[in-house]
Amino acid sequence: MAVSANASQFPHPQNLPNPQFPKTHNLQTLSFSTNLQTPHISSRKTHEITVCSTSSVATTTSQNPNSDLNELCRHGNLEKALKLLDSMHELQVKVDEDAYVALVRLCEWKRTHEDGARVYRYISNSMTLLSVRLGNALLSMFVRFGDLVDAWYVFGRMGERDVFSWNVLVGGYAKAGFFDEALSLYHRMLWVGIVPDVYTFPCVLRTCGGVPDLARGREVHVHVIRFGFESDVDIVNALITMYVKCGEVGSARVLFDRMPRRDRISWNAMISGYFENGECLEGLRLFLKMREFAVDPDLMTVTSLLSACEVLGDGKLGREIHGYVMKTEMVEDVSMYSVVGHLGEAEKVFCRMEDKDVVLWTSMISGYVNNTLPEKAVETYKVMEQEGIMPDEITIASVISACTCLGNLDLGIKLHELADRTGLISYVIVANTLIDMYSKCKCIDKALEVFHQIPAKNVISWTSIILGLRTNNRCFEALIFFRQMKLGLKPNSITLVSVLSACARIGALMCGKEIHAHALRTGVAFDGFLPNAVLDMYVRCGRMGSAWNQFNHNKNDVTAWNIVLTGYAQRGKGRNAIELFHTMAESRVDPDEITFMALLCACSRSCMVSEGLEYFISMKLNYGIVPNLKHYACIVDLLGRAGKLADAHEFIQKMPINPDAAIWGALLNACVIHRQVELGELAAQKIFELDAHSVGYYILICNLYADSGMWEEVARVRNMMRERGLAVDPGCSWVEVKGKVHAFLSGDNFHPQIEELNAVLEGFYEKMRSVALTEPESRLKDEVEASKAEIFCGHSERLAVAFGLINTAPGTPIWVTKNLYMCQSCHSTVKFISKVVRREICVRDTEKFHHFKDGFCTCADEGYWGKPAR
Repeated sequence: MAVSANASQFPHPQNLPNPQFPKTHNLQTLSFSTNLQTPHISSRKTHEITVCSTSSVATTTSQNPNSDLNELCRHGNLEKALKLLDSMHELQVKVDEDAYVALVRLCEWKRTHEDGARVYRYISNSMTLLSVRLGNALLSMFVRFGDLVDAWYVFGRMGERDVFSWNVLVGGYAKAGFFDEALSLYHRMLWVGIVPDVYTFPCVLRTCGGVPDLARGREVHVHVIRFGFESDVDIVNALITMYVKCGEVGSARVLFDRMPRRDRISWNAMISGYFENGECLEGLRLFLKMREFAVDPDLMTVTSLLSACEVLGDGKLGREIHGYVMKTEMVEDVSMYSVVGHLGEAEKVFCRMEDKDVVLWTSMISGYVNNTLPEKAVETYKVMEQEGIMPDEITIASVISACTCLGNLDLGIKLHELADRTGLISYVIVANTLIDMYSKCKCIDKALEVFHQIPAKNVISWTSIILGLRTNNRCFEALIFFRQMKLGLKPNSITLVSVLSACARIGALMCGKEIHAHALRTGVAFDGFLPNAVLDMYVRCGRMGSAWNQFNHNKNDVTAWNIVLTGYAQRGKGRNAIELFHTMAESRVDPDEITFMALLCACSRSCMVSEGLEYFISMKLNYGIVPNLKHYACIVDLLGRAGKLADAHEFIQKMPINPDAAIWGALLNACVIHRQVELGELAAQKIFELDAHSVGYYILICNLYADSGMWEEVARVRNMMRERGLAVDPGCSWVEVKGKVHAFLSGDNFHPQIEELNAVLEGFYEKMRSVALTEPESRLKDEVEASKAEIFCGHSERLAVAFGLINTAPGTPIWVTKNLYMCQSCHSTVKFISKVVRREICVRDTEKFHHFKDGFCTCADEGYWGKPAR
């Protein structure tokens, strides 16, 4: 997928390591796809510390500094050990391998990534080849930190490698989600003659299940038999798990039945495998058989059973299992209750326990987060802090997720600082949750900063930043990041949903089609929300034919109906929306709250007041759906657009719930349309009492004052915006040409074709003057109004249309997407261009579609900003 634009360069994430080995096992013949450079240690002045006199670094004195270094590491004194290491290097005292190994292991144990990298730099400067022992210690440390780039580099510098070396690197890639790379490493390990052991196969089999890749899983099964591990319980358990993850429950059961000896993990793997594949009854039967064989269930068994009861809707059985836990001597577990939603029981167990460790606190916190109680999660974490319990990476990630739900950016920043100090930021789960939090709290630059610091990004990392960019209206960058992601990782269905949303936002139809094709090729086209994401992309790109084809595959989903209804609403096709709603009822698909929002919006855009009021009343009477604030906002918009401003105001005053800023915003928008300044000021006053930070409302009141010639008031509102640090987004338009998306900002004078684009537009202005049409800019009465149009429109769509004209074949339709409203001047210009060039031009602005053809627009000259009141 090609993406190009005249825009600033964005930082590219570091390339992922590529575990492709040569055909020999000697270091001299190894080649690396990632060209890494070891940074040099800068020389600096230090305090005068003698190596043999350790008064400043240790309490004991020894003539052998390496012994002192080992002693400090043995006592866990990393800070003093590093100071001694610095002084040894400055005095050129050789550091023994044992001392380096002790330091590396201490850095790993203390989770200090920076200190570990510092020790590694010393090692790199003093050694060309790494021994197996030192290399394995470094591999273990870097893999623990998730730093696969340095781990890969260490692996390449090892003169020899044993099976542990390979196991650690394979496990590191698998844990980070690089399943294909992990399997490639495993095959290279076999090729160079390393015999796998009991630790190799469970890791590789988990990788096959994670992809899932049944063909490779069967191949590894053959290797298990070839190397004589078919009787090892742990490996057979891993085989069972691999088969159930790949959907081959039958093969897993054959293995299970043939096992001469089973442990509790074997039973749990098979029982949970049945549940995961939807065969709950068979899983329950196997549980009964487990009891016949006198194998006692553990907490994992019970948790799986309770989850299955929820799926089956069998509350009675769930209570019986819960009673079994209470009657037996099985230790009650907080996580077991929280997973199945029994938070009351979880809290009782939690309060009864005297010695609460970090695992217990984390179970309680994550239980609150998973059951949508973020406030309690934060409260529990604060109590944990007071108790002096240090959080681990799961704790930090859970509390950050709670902060995301609450929008508590201040606490989130403090947790980020804590993760930096403790080294927990090196865990990808912590970094990923920080990306999500910063994105949802509108701090996308901070999210990008965290993203670029992750050494080994997984699919979740990429998906989080792509979704964050989309959420913050930086869709163009989202497409760039998606293209980079595909170079090293396979996107999942959630990634595709996020990038399809970005395509829909900027009208990147060809990019969206490529993603749709990719989903079909990889077999995920019908996973989760992906079918509806594809449908939404086609609808928002204005391709209703393709949208209908996609819709016909998903007619039983109410969300699909809502997407098409919303598409009709955006186009102002109220009659079509009503017909579709009736068809939906005939198809026995029950409408939901969003259905009526789309229907009311369609009625509003088509001035179908009586029909809209009728549907508003019927949603509760006939469908049992209680109207929420968004439905009330639709009715205010319906009445306001139709010119019934007094009725709209009275409707707000009689609402059974308190109106929010959006409801008053709908009234303010109607006042702008009909130039009712007094009522508009009242609406604006109510809005700013509820929401003083949304730029859109300031733009509306500015429009109202500007249309009424009240320029002093416009200046006052603009000053208010500046004082509050609010800025209007610059006008930006996107046009897709030959599969590439091109972006144009207002006042963009740096595009490679800018002179040609301006010449084309000037040619159209000359033709407009020659046929007695006023030139667009002179139509505005004075410089103030020209400034007003520039601020609230930006005219960026003119450049996009011109670019489409000179870079596509004659007769080709041009589709432009814009982030602001289209002004009257631009509307008239594009109408004229469509008539002269005899092309269809579609411009989708922030509110609706404008389809221009032969000098006419489907909005009937009423759908642009600055239109006169009716």
